[in-house]
Parts: sequence; structure tokens; C-alpha cells
Amino acid sequence: MDGLISVAHGLTSEQVASAKANHIPRRSSRSLSAILRANVFTLFNLVIGVLWALILIFGEWQDGLFGLVIVANALIGIIQELRAKRTLDRLAVVNEAPVRVRRDGEEREIHPRDVVLGDLILLGPGDRLLVDGEVARSDGLEIDESLLTGEADPVHKQPGDQVLSGSFAVAGSGAFVATRVGTDAYAAKLAEEASKFHLAHSELRAGVANFIKYITWLVIPIGALLIYSQLHNSADLRTAVTGAVAGIVTMIPEGLVLMTSIAFAVGVVRLGRRQCLVQELPAIEGLARVDVLCLDKTGTLTAGGMDLDEVLPVGGDDDHRLAGGTPVPAIPQPAGATLAPASPQPAGATAGEALAALANLDDHPNATAEAIRARYPAAPGGWTARSAVPFSSARKWSGADFGEHGAWVLGAPDVLLRGGACLDRATELAATGTRVLALCRTGSLAGTERGEAEVEPVALITLKQRIRPDARETLGYFAEQGVTVKIISGDNPLAVSAIATGLGIPGGERSIDARTLPHDDPARLGELLDAHTVFGRVSPRQKREFVTALQARGHTVAMTGDGVNDVLALKDADLGIAMGAGSPATKAVAQVVLLDNKFATLPHVVGEGRRVLANIERVSNLFLTKTFYAIVLSLMVGLAGMEFPFAPRHSTMTNALVIGIPAFFLALAPTLERSEPGFVPRVLRFAVPAGVLCAAAVLVSFWAAHSGTSTLLEDQTAAVITLFLTTWWVLVLIARPLNWWRVVLVGAMPVLFAAGMAVPFVREFFALEPGDLSNDLTAVGISIMAALMISAAVKLAGTLRP
Repeated sequence: MDGLISVAHGLTSEQVASAKANHIPRRSSRSLSAILRANVFTLFNLVIGVLWALILIFGEWQDGLFGLVIVANALIGIIQELRAKRTLDRLAVVNEAPVRVRRDGEEREIHPRDVVLGDLILLGPGDRLLVDGEVARSDGLEIDESLLTGEADPVHKQPGDQVLSGSFAVAGSGAFVATRVGTDAYAAKLAEEASKFHLAHSELRAGVANFIKYITWLVIPIGALLIYSQLHNSADLRTAVTGAVAGIVTMIPEGLVLMTSIAFAVGVVRLGRRQCLVQELPAIEGLARVDVLCLDKTGTLTAGGMDLDEVLPVGGDDDHRLAGGTPVPAIPQPAGATLAPASPQPAGATAGEALAALANLDDHPNATAEAIRARYPAAPGGWTARSAVPFSSARKWSGADFGEHGAWVLGAPDVLLRGGACLDRATELAATGTRVLALCRTGSLAGTERGEAEVEPVALITLKQRIRPDARETLGYFAEQGVTVKIISGDNPLAVSAIATGLGIPGGERSIDARTLPHDDPARLGELLDAHTVFGRVSPRQKREFVTALQARGHTVAMTGDGVNDVLALKDADLGIAMGAGSPATKAVAQVVLLDNKFATLPHVVGEGRRVLANIERVSNLFLTKTFYAIVLSLMVGLAGMEFPFAPRHSTMTNALVIGIPAFFLALAPTLERSEPGFVPRVLRFAVPAGVLCAAAVLVSFWAAHSGTSTLLEDQTAAVITLFLTTWWVLVLIARPLNWWRVVLVGAMPVLFAAGMAVPFVREFFALEPGDLSNDLTAVGISIMAALMISAAVKLAGTLRP
């Protein structure tokens, strides 16, 4: 008896207070301690720390300036990630959909963390299951367990059946009792993963990680060779240690990981300001690579909700057919009856009552039912459903058996009907962009679902869809940026085509009924998807097939959506984008959620992704050019047994002016360049020849100066001039195309370098002595020749920007 009362009324307040709560640690971001560890305890910091200690022991403190990189990297990385953490935590809370429960006999909405063991949780289409449980009530309840099992077909659930967290309701309604909550739930980790802040696999991060791994292995033997040669060929221990440290420090791209992390974190914060929740950091990378954007019309091109327009009674149809295509006798109509314009109420009272009864069946109506209920707010008396079939995107109709009033169905005309004047009229209406439904009598709901029952059209229902005011401008942006748009909808293809044409989408006038597409020929399906733009009557499973077929043709696919029928496609797309007003299941699997439901936010989302990737590639070219010239320089110096051409302070000054300061601005600069695959090969094709030529120029300059009568300090100054000018030219090439602020940035660096050479205090601090004019002019000449060779080499490699 107590169990029955619990199922009917839910838990009492006293029971809730003593029950186990659904406490799961939020994973929307790393903890403060994890952020500190990740930014402080790194391999680079350890290596630089040891070298810093050696300089402080054996050298001069001015040569230890590079040690400040540890502090700067750690502080900047920690601050930026904390900003991203605060943004993600705030948006993750906003994104958490409330849970409907019944307590003390009343329905309530509570926070997911407030669910307790034994709660009676209510379900409607699109609701995500956050805990495990046992079904207590089912009104046509269908659960999609594809995220757990991989099976796409929904599962009908009856009282007593088990349900698992991580699944979601796609049709019908019902309730279940929570049997496992918190960390005991089957898919608790999956349920929380949607808002987790983590650094998952991406080509960009994998490329950077590979650079670091290989460079680390190169640094060890080359560093050992350099240390040996400097100690063996220098009577002065201080000079030997200083030279060895200068070479090793320069080989380490200590700022590359920092700049990558900053770019990702700043991207998260920028998008957060636009109410865009990036649930996985690599989604930033996906944004930049997208070349095909699949849009679900409803909720994306059209705003949420619809308005009931007309109810057109049917007459004069002499060729009604079964849902399965079998002809049946026509229902006699009065002579001369035609499809007539509707008044606000249907001409037939029975049709109006049936429409009102169907629209008011579900306590949680979809957009179509809500539009009808705005005109028919209550079901007529005596219309009690004996059985019902809830709407689902797969069947595209819903219905109910009202006993003595008969069985009625409401759905897509081209699904319920096969030919006749009614279907022809519905097709004409759909071609204008209107959404059209057919209200029909049927002999049996079960027979209708199997295509075996008689279906008699009674009225056509037209609904006005609200086009988003920002849709045209947003679609124009994607056309300009070379992103192909595909409109994928479950609606009539003619209606979708009319909307697409009205919005100016290229190829929008050519639509395809997805039911005619091949299912067993992925290659042919991919060809049709590439050739056409608008697809109607697409099933949820087909949306998933579309994404897979486009990916097989080499496309990077983004998918937008807001309904449960979009979940599978969103999950498989390279980038899933959900609307904030969409179903909890949709938001759970998407990598990006537009919390304010603004379609116009998408250009900013794509632009931010392009900014991050294009700029990180620029920055990588800078840092790895430095790494390669240091490796080549150290190797040649070690093998030749000569002194290293410059001291650590020289490297610190040069790196700050041509890498550190410019990289910070370039990493955060706006750009519209779409990133292409092949990040690692492109960077290597630029950095290797540029680095080798920079090293050769520095060595030649140092050797030419050292063979004369100048002092070691003057020889090193000549080498520093060559190093700065050649690497500055690399910066010029990387910063292209040049606009006003990049010209200012690039032009300011030689001005600062010249000022440093001219100001006595700075010159003395950095141990520069430009006293030998012959050496300095020779260094400038060698630099000009090297710059020309670098330009030719990177152009030949195909990496020179226009």
C-alpha cells in the first residue's frame, strides 16, 4: 500500500530529507589544485629551472632572465584557465535542465542534484534520464538508449521495465522511480560529461605534443654535446656554462604550450560572453575546420513555436488510400463539395472536437500541439482516449482512439495519405512554405501504424512558421566563408524548399524527399548530398546517415538541432551545436550550446574557432623556427668545438622582441582563415628551412667577426644583430597578410631593438657592444641575403602567405 501511495503521490518531504541525494562532483572544469599543478609542474619548467640554477651559480644574474619565463608562463596560464573555469562553471549551471518530479502529490521542478533515491521522476519527449530507475507509468513511453547500446531504435517501456541514465525519452510520457542515484547510476559519468572542461584529443594538441616529444629527445643528446664542447674548448668555466645554457634554453619552445592554452581559454571566454557554452575545448578546433553545416529547419531557421493558420475541411476526394498504399472505398461527400477556406473554427463540429481532443492529450505538448491548443485550449467533454500513439519523428503522426467518437490521427499528409485531391491540395499548400497536417479518421491505430487501416482525411491544418529575423544574414555569412549549408528537415520537402528559397540559400529550389534516397549505397548517398541542398521527410536515423556519408567524402560536418530527433546526428557530427531551448538530450550530446537560442551567434562561433587555429599555427611557426635554429646552431657549434655565438641574455632579448611579444598579440588576433588538415606538416615545411637558414646566417656572421681583431663581446653583438634581423623577417612572413595593426606590431620590434642598442644602460645590461662597424655592416648584409633565401625556401615549400 505504501508503495502504491509513493507511485501515485511521490515522496513526502520527510522521506526526501532522509533519502540519498544525487550528488555527483561537477566536472565542468578542473579544480584549482589541478590547474596549479598543470601550469607549474611541467617538464619545461623543470628543465628551465635547472638551467636557471646553473646560471645563478656559475654565471651572471642578467643571463638568468630566461628563468622569469617560468613565472610568466605559470601566472598567465593559471589566470587564463581560471577565467575559462569561471565562465564554464557559470554557463554549465545555466545549461542544466531542471528535473520534473512528483512530491507530496504535486509536480515540481528541481535541480538535478536535488533528486533523491525513490523520487518519482516524470518524463516527456526530449527529457534526459539522469538516474537509473523502474518505470511506474507509461503512456506510449519510448526511450532511446542509443548512447548506451548503440541501437538507434527506440524501446517501448511498460511499468516495471528498467531505465538507465544516459538515455532519453523520444515519444510519449510516463514516470519512473529512481533506484540508483549519484555515482551508483549506470551512466553517471556520461550524464555529467556534457559540461566537462577537458583537453581531449585534437589534431592541434596532438601536433604540439608531438613537437614537444621529438624536441625533448633531440635536446638531450645535442645539449650533452654542447655542454661537452663548451667545457672542453673554454678555459673559463663561467663562459662555458653560459654558452651551453644559452643553446639549450633556446631549443625549448617554452611558450608554445602556453600560447595554445591561452588561445583555447580566451576562445572559451569570448564565446561565453555571447552565451555560447563550449562543452569540450577541442570543439574550438572543430569550429575552424567546418566546411559543411547541416541545419535542422525547425528551431534553427525558424523560431520556436508556430501559429495555427487555417483548418480546411475536406470534400470531393474520390481516391483515398491506405497508409500502406492499398485503395479503399471513398467516403461519400456532398455533390459539389470542395476544399473551402476555413473560418476560425472547422466547418464540421466533429473535426473541431477531434482536433481539440488530440491537441490536449499530452500534458507536455510539442510545438504543433501548442499552436493548436492556443485556439482549442481544452478537450471537448466526453472525448476520453482509450489508447493513444504519441508523436515521434520517425512515424510523423500521432493519434488516439476516443471510443464512440472513433479513432483519429494527425500528421504529415504525404505519410498518412497516398494520392487523391486532398494530398494534391496539401502539396500545393506546402509549396508556399506553409506547414500542413492532415486530420484523418482511421479504422485502427495499430493498423494505421502497420499501414493496414483505412484512413479518411477530414481536414487539412495549416500552420505559420516564424522565420528567424537573423537567418538570412547568418546564411549569407556562411556562403561568403565557403561553408556549404544543407537543410535537413522532417517536414515536407516542398515546404522546406520554399523557406530555403525565401532565405536565398543557393540551390534551395531543388529539394529531395529523403524517403527516395538509397539506404544501402553510402557512396551514392554521399553524391546526392553533395549535389543537393534541401532534404525533407528525413528520419532521425537518416540524419545520422547523412552526417556519416558527408564525412566519408572528406567533409568536416557541423550539425545544428534542438529536438530529440537530432540527437544521433549531433552525436556523430564533427561538431554538434544545440539550441539552449532544445531538449535536455540534445544539449547533453552537443559540443556547443547556444544558450540564448540566437542563430546569429553561429558566425561568431565559427569565427572564434578559425581565429584560434589559424593563430596557433602562426605562433607555432614562430616558436619552432626558434627551436630549429637553436638545434642546428647547437649541433654545429658542438661539432666544430667553437664558442656559442651569444649568451642567454642575448637570446632573451631577441626572443622577447621577435617571438614573445608578437606571439601574444598574434595568438589573440581576429582572422577568417579556415583551418585545413595537415597542421604538423605545414609547420615543419616552414620552420625547418627558416630555422636552418637563420642558424647558418648567425654562424657565418659570428665566424666572420671572430676571425678579425674584434673582442668576443663585439663578435657576439654581430651574431645577435644577424639573429634578430633574420628572425624578425620570419615574423614579417608569418604576420602576413599585413594590416595596419600588424604593420605597427612588426615595425615596433626593430625600433625597440635599435633603442636597446642605443641606450647605454640597456646596452650594458644585455651585454651588447656595437663598436666594430665592419662587423655590424657585415651582419646586416648576411641578414639580408638570409632573408631572401628564407622567403624563397618557404615559398617553394608552399607555406608563404600572400
